[in-house]
This record gives sequence, C-alpha cells and structure tokens, in this order.
Amino acid sequence: MSEQSIEDRAQRFLAALRHCQVLGMAVERADSKGLTLRLPYAPHIVGNPDTGVIHGGAITTLMDTTCGISTVCVLPEFEICPTLDLRIDYMHPAEPGKDVFGFAECYRVTPNVIFTRGYAYQDDPEQPIAHVVGAFMRMGKAAQGGGELKQDIQQGGAA
Repeated sequence: MSEQSIEDRAQRFLAALRHCQVLGMAVERADSKGLTLRLPYAPHIVGNPDTGVIHGGAITTLMDTTCGISTVCVLPEFEICPTLDLRIDYMHPAEPGKDVFGFAECYRVTPNVIFTRGYAYQDDPEQPIAHVVGAFMRMGKAAQGGGELKQDIQQGGAA
C-alpha cells in the first residue's frame, strides 16, 4: 500500500470518530512506520483551570486513538480493531498552551491481536509526556458486515 493511501485511510478513520472531531484531533503523519496525531490545546480540555494543564483523559483519548488508528498503517485492508488493553505511563504533565502529539506503531501483528506502542510529546519526542502500549483485537472481514463506521471510513465522511 502506498504511503499516501495509508495517510488517506488514517484521515478517513479519524474523521469518522465524533469525539476526535470535538477534541480537534488531526493526522500529522501516517505511513508504514506509524501514525502521529495532533491534539490542539484548548480550554475545554484543561483539567486544572488554575494551572491550565490538559486533563489526563484527553491524553488517554489521544493515545488510545493513535494506537487504534495505527493499525491502518500495517493492515492491507481496513478492519475494525477495538481496544483490548491499553497501558499509559505518565512521565510528567503537558505544558499549558501547547499542542500534544501522539505517535504509535504496530510492532507485532497476529491473526487475532495487533500490539502497539508509542508516546505522547509536545516539542520534543525525546522528552515524552507519556508512554503507551496497547493491544487491539482483529475483527476480520466477517465481523465488519457493513457497519456504520466502516461505511463512514470508506466514504470519507463522518456521521
């Protein structure tokens, strides 16, 4: 699969997820090496109004989404791959006023499970905010059966 088609597939997948639209997430890069998403800083995702630090739930959503969509970087065809397990180790809070980036890659693909790993960062990937590992269940073509998300992704739109 071409690098452009990987990025297009990642864009369509992200566009189909309403909560990601509300958070303003965007694909920064998607290729056979992995996926990078951007979570823009915004007042509605601040967890502590006194410090302006982004809520941990927004970072968790970013990383779960990044790991989940990274599956399109390795699979020859789209498959629904729900989260089985996700572990996030927070290194330090995100700096207020700055966007957060999430990177994820698939490091093992089996017939039933895809294993991912990645990190969240702001200015420098060498100074991560958090590390993540995740496992995603492969549903396969038979389980996709014309579902609404699959249709949205294939049509390039969101509900």
